[in-house]
Amino acid sequence: MNGRALLAWNLRRLRTSRGVSQERLAADAGVDRRYMSDLEREQGNATIDVLDRLATVLGVAIADFFQVPADGEERPKPLSGGRRRKR
Repeated sequence: MNGRALLAWNLRRLRTSRGVSQERLAADAGVDRRYMSDLEREQGNATIDVLDRLATVLGVAIADFFQVPADGEERPKPLSGGRRRKR
């Protein structure tokens, strides 16, 4: 798995495990939501500054973005789409 794929895998894993949408993470980290999508689809190229901001928002170390998944580990599933119903 190359570095871009590893980042995409772990970014989605960390984000979804915390129940954070791409939109919320992007806003909190000060990056565009489209850029977040590009990173998770292995299309974007993150700088160390962006990784630092994402790690801070997620409450992890930058190194967590580069953990190699265990053999047979399933790709992280995206959060369900759509907006929440108003109460």
